[in-house]
Amino acid sequence: MYRKLQGFFLKTNNIRLKYKLILFFIPVVFVPVMFVGSYLTAEFRHTVLDHATTQTSNNVDRIKSRAYEILKIPIDVSGRLMVDTRLSKLVNTNYSNRYDIVQAYWEYPDFSNYANLFKEITTIRLYVDNPTILDNWEFIVPDEETLQAPWYQKAMAKPSSRIDWDYMKEAQIPGSPPAFHLIRKVSFDNERIGVFAVSISQDEMNLIVSQEPFDSLLLDSKGTIVAAKNTSWVGKNIKEMDFANDLTGRTKGTYEFDFEGKPSKIIIDDLLPSDSDNGLKIISVFSIESIIHEANKVNQLGTTIILVSLVLATLLIYLFSSLLSNRLLNLNKSLNKVALGDFNTKLAIDGRDEIGQLARQFNYMVANIARLMDEVTESNEQRNQLMLHQKEIKLKMLASQINPHFLFNALESIRMRLHMSGETEVATIVRLLGKLIRKNLEIGAKDIPLEDEFEIIRCYLEIQRFRYGNERLSYRLELETEGRELRIPPLIIQPLVENAVIHGLEQVEKGGELTIRAYVQEKRLFVEVADNGLGMLPERLEEIRRAIGETEDRQEHRIGLRNVNQRLVLTYGETSGLIIESEPGEGTRISFSLPIGG
Repeated sequence: MYRKLQGFFLKTNNIRLKYKLILFFIPVVFVPVMFVGSYLTAEFRHTVLDHATTQTSNNVDRIKSRAYEILKIPIDVSGRLMVDTRLSKLVNTNYSNRYDIVQAYWEYPDFSNYANLFKEITTIRLYVDNPTILDNWEFIVPDEETLQAPWYQKAMAKPSSRIDWDYMKEAQIPGSPPAFHLIRKVSFDNERIGVFAVSISQDEMNLIVSQEPFDSLLLDSKGTIVAAKNTSWVGKNIKEMDFANDLTGRTKGTYEFDFEGKPSKIIIDDLLPSDSDNGLKIISVFSIESIIHEANKVNQLGTTIILVSLVLATLLIYLFSSLLSNRLLNLNKSLNKVALGDFNTKLAIDGRDEIGQLARQFNYMVANIARLMDEVTESNEQRNQLMLHQKEIKLKMLASQINPHFLFNALESIRMRLHMSGETEVATIVRLLGKLIRKNLEIGAKDIPLEDEFEIIRCYLEIQRFRYGNERLSYRLELETEGRELRIPPLIIQPLVENAVIHGLEQVEKGGELTIRAYVQEKRLFVEVADNGLGMLPERLEEIRRAIGETEDRQEHRIGLRNVNQRLVLTYGETSGLIIESEPGEGTRISFSLPIGG
């Protein structure tokens, strides 16, 4: 099987790219899209149902939250009234005449105030066993019918901390409509016992479910519909409805059944307010057909879009493959030009895709190759120039080596004659001169220890100090022990010292001082030559800096500085070139640094 597949793919290597893309489009895109489209159609129907169920569950939670907020208000109000000392005093008092009871009612308007303050409360009534009070629809002495009412007897049988909820009509209030009530027993200082009946606004209860997208209703513990999206159901018992049998015995959860002859889903939840022995049951129903009908329309539209998309995709694949082939052909042509040695070729392919990135890398590669070739050519030219300069130095040194033994013998004879004549100082200078000439003649192309370079400088400065005098020229050599054996190019510091003496201290008549310092820091050798001579103006300093960087010899250039700078740059790189600093009247400082190890 593997070999067959391998053979098939090897055969496709002979097919042009754009035809190959179209060939692979059919099994890779067309067939999977049709399969996935069919699968997604079925999944979409299922997802729509799940979404509708989830949305309905969220709606039920929202109904539950709003209903709880409404029921919480009469609970809080009844709790406040139970601990109201003024109410306790009013109820426990035995009144002797009507004036006193009317006056007491006038001084205690809290029931009506709470009803006006909270729109969720319609009325607050207290049924209390005080025969001396007058019935005024707020304070009521229960009659025999009320005493036998189930809601009243249940309340009296419970402690005052427990609450009942009941949809009922108060028999002692003529014309009062049925309403959902909070029923709560209250004891007033253990003297009299009463029952609060707080009716909830029917409009507020209906408002809880009126804005829901599906049929929703609230039931009390007896099955009475307390509130519903269809307000004609309010007050009916659930057993009177057509779907009552399907809801019988249902607990909290999600169920499927026929509602009004249509397959539907129903979600049931319970609400039990705090301190309550019963509460509300929340029911929300939605038709499956209404949800699936919209999903079927979407599926048909999706199928049409998929078919149109496949046709357009086929056309786009053909166009895209043609553009891709053309870009690759342009890249191939440019590669052939570079292979033939044309490094000025530049590939003009736009875009940030792989081919565009490959084109930019190609241009970058060609530019790098051209730059590297230029650098190699320039490096060869510099190396040839350095070798030419070294040959010129050797020729000059050979020309100056005129019978060195004769020259040394003559200088030694002069030194001995001067020494015997008592000219000790002059004899010393002649000895230093001979030593300086000998070291210069012994120097070759190889590097020398730093301490040998400093010895040449010392000999040179002693001779110059003899020439200028001790008051006119003094010097200080500072060489760390760590750097003594480091090897450097020969005669790389002495020209700097000579330049400082001739150009820096030539015009100083007294107190000329020269400091030569070498030290090691961070794996580099630092060398400084500083004088306290006349210094240079900024224009002259800039001119010298520019001159030492030029390669051509000019008469006005300081050839010694330029040669030293070129030797340093060619040997160690641009970072090792000369650094010249000068201030008029304060002197000049020339420095450079070399990497230890070359």
